[in-house]
Amino acid sequence: MPHRISYFIKNRRLLCCYLAAITLVLSLNSCSTVKRIKKDNYLITENTIIEDGKKNKNDRINNIIIQKTNSGMGGFITFPLKLHIYNLARPNIDSIINANILSDSIKVKRRTALLSKKQFDKQIQSKQSFNSWLKRTGEPPVLLNEDITIKTATNLKKYYYSKGWFDNEVDYDIKKDTNSRAQVTYKVTKNKPYILDSVTPIISTSAIDTLYDVFSKSSLLKKGQQYDEENLVNERDRINTYLRNAGFYYFSKDYIRFVTDTIDTNYKVNTELIIVNRSIRTDDSTFTAPFKSYKIKEVNIFTDDNFENRFKAISDTTQHNGYNLYSKDKLRFKPKALTNAMFINKGDTYSDIARSRTSRYLYDLQMFKSPSIVYVENERDTTLTANIFLEPEKKYELSFDPEISQSNIQTIGFSFSTGLKIRNIFRGAETLEISGIAAIGSSKEPLDTEDAFFDINEFGGNIRLTIPRLFSPFNTDKIIPKYMSPRTVINLSATSQQNIGLDKQAISSMFGYNWFPSKTVSNNLELFNIQFVKNLNTSNYFGVYSNSFDRLDNIARSSNYINNDESLEIPPNNFSEADIFIDDVLTGNTSLNQDDDDFATVNSIDERKERLTENNLIFSTSFDYKKDKRRDIFDNDFSIFKWRVELAGNLLSNLSRVIGSPVDENGNYDVFGVTFSQYLKTEIDYIRYLDFGRKNVFAFRTYAGIAIPYGNSNSIPFAESFFAGGPNDNRAWTAYNLGPGSSKTTNEFNEANFKIHLSAEQRFSLFGNLRGALFVDAGNIWNVLDNVEEEAATFTGFDSLKDIAVGSGFGLRYDFDFFVLRFDIGLKTYDPSQDTGNRWFRDYNFRNAVYNIGINYPF
Repeated sequence: MPHRISYFIKNRRLLCCYLAAITLVLSLNSCSTVKRIKKDNYLITENTIIEDGKKNKNDRINNIIIQKTNSGMGGFITFPLKLHIYNLARPNIDSIINANILSDSIKVKRRTALLSKKQFDKQIQSKQSFNSWLKRTGEPPVLLNEDITIKTATNLKKYYYSKGWFDNEVDYDIKKDTNSRAQVTYKVTKNKPYILDSVTPIISTSAIDTLYDVFSKSSLLKKGQQYDEENLVNERDRINTYLRNAGFYYFSKDYIRFVTDTIDTNYKVNTELIIVNRSIRTDDSTFTAPFKSYKIKEVNIFTDDNFENRFKAISDTTQHNGYNLYSKDKLRFKPKALTNAMFINKGDTYSDIARSRTSRYLYDLQMFKSPSIVYVENERDTTLTANIFLEPEKKYELSFDPEISQSNIQTIGFSFSTGLKIRNIFRGAETLEISGIAAIGSSKEPLDTEDAFFDINEFGGNIRLTIPRLFSPFNTDKIIPKYMSPRTVINLSATSQQNIGLDKQAISSMFGYNWFPSKTVSNNLELFNIQFVKNLNTSNYFGVYSNSFDRLDNIARSSNYINNDESLEIPPNNFSEADIFIDDVLTGNTSLNQDDDDFATVNSIDERKERLTENNLIFSTSFDYKKDKRRDIFDNDFSIFKWRVELAGNLLSNLSRVIGSPVDENGNYDVFGVTFSQYLKTEIDYIRYLDFGRKNVFAFRTYAGIAIPYGNSNSIPFAESFFAGGPNDNRAWTAYNLGPGSSKTTNEFNEANFKIHLSAEQRFSLFGNLRGALFVDAGNIWNVLDNVEEEAATFTGFDSLKDIAVGSGFGLRYDFDFFVLRFDIGLKTYDPSQDTGNRWFRDYNFRNAVYNIGINYPF
């Protein structure tokens, strides 16, 4: 508390500025919001719903109000920005221009002579255009209209009636003041609710009536529950879905209605469920008939139905597993590849589910353009013929993607990536994707001034095969049925880098499955994922990690290992003396001993160097689960849950033990001279969006991840570690700059094997497509159960949670519909790297802020 008081005393000027700004906002709000309001008109500043004497804040109910206030109204401090912008416009701009300029011929003549007639006309037009822009961008004042208030009261009455309060009463009260403002209060008295009692079926079709006892068991209408019209709507949809999946092809929810009776029932509702017969129209009459349950007589698959060959005759006919396949040209697909996509089977009862699953599976194959399924009734019997029309996509698809880039290691870079997609490569609806990338760049600090200008390069290639089924020697249909669209993915990639970091060569291969149990859930199982990373230029470690070298250099001088005017960098661009110094320190050949802080620093630098320069071999198995409830890109009320678990090294460890492989000096097994990694890694990620209406969204995210080395490893490979900071993490720190823990590290890339992250963001509309946001980010990374010994960087228990960093800030976003351009300013609110008691608001200013530019939202 004393620290906070001293902070605000030291920043009293800033506090005065805030108070002045608040005073200005209040002044503007009290004056300019009503300056365009004419006499006897009133600006609505607040709408309130009082329900049984208490204020109702439910968004769904408050959204019933038709005449809403201007955006920005309400709360302790109101600032309706759009209204202020609108009020800047002149309502009679043409009259003003005419009176002040055009009516004065001398003024017009003088300006025309000065500017020219064309420029003078453009000046007048620009005034008019800017005035129009203010009106379009702004928001006109919402003026009280009592007729609309009455309509809102009527809608509220209807809403409460639909929820079972049939005898509800709704009134309203309008308070007007002398400043042309009005507040509207709606007073609701619900009174006693009505309770659902009996449901009596009246079903005309006997075939449906015999099924009533079956489908009524899952009814949404329960005796004793409060009447709710929404339950009737949902029950109607449920019955319709059931019957359309029970063979009643011509059935629709229009044939279902409910009749309720509340006369002399003592607040009880007796309901009749009425299902009428089918209405059939002919050319000159309409008649009714009982519904029939249909079966599938035939399934016809037209494999190449397109505009170009619409006049061609069918030339290729094949039958497979009860399906008829027709082609106008030669059949491109193996029959099994198409029949496996079918859920509509000969002899089955008609089902909407079978139809939708077939459409979805065909779409997921990415082989066809908008598959079409048409049913034809066979009038001689109660059957349907299913005709499925497929229009194949092009077999080959080529893509190109050039890019110009700049980064902290290169002045300019050029890259070119290309990809070739081959569909149906083995005639089983498989997809083969071949892609490659080539990049060159010029480094900011070339190691050799005689090198070519473009001294950075990267080359890579990737091959990916997708098989639309589980490629397995076992029958997996009972575990993962085909309606889950199971796929097998095989991937092989290789990359090579020069003058980027330590110059790496990487090879990876993956064999895995993915499937989709429902519209919201997806699963991904990587049975085998093999990664091999070889560092080619480890002697340049201190050239890349220059901060570590600077710390070694300072310790060498302070310990009199070298003179004050000397450096370990002897000769230039050769850092071998830094390695010699590390070896001398750790073997006791310097004045430093194990109790010195500098000794611990050198030891920490050496451990980090060994880990970041070692070659990595990772042989892992992983499983990913994702549940995404977002309906579409416009949905702002949803949740996403992701969980991942990964095991690495177990298979190699067991094989090494069984065959009796030798171990190295550290007691670890090697494969081809490389110590393979062994660890358990898991991550949990939860995102929630809450839509408060009018483009006002509150979003938050919680994330936790841990990777525990064991067996053949005592640390986690750099590529599998966690980092903190950056535009999609804690935005008050740059990427890799936060943590671990409370350590005061100056490393270029800070990483650890345990991470906690939380974010909360309030998003709101400013004007047009411009959005604003206020956010708070919290989290950090730590080392746990590995070979890092630094106490400040290690998670030791709940007490380490005091080292969670907090950043806050604000941002702007511009919505281009297909993507969002984002600009955020992050301010360090709580910095765990500072001394205890001096962590809050230590560098809370724009000079120490982090400015982030990103595409789309951070989560």
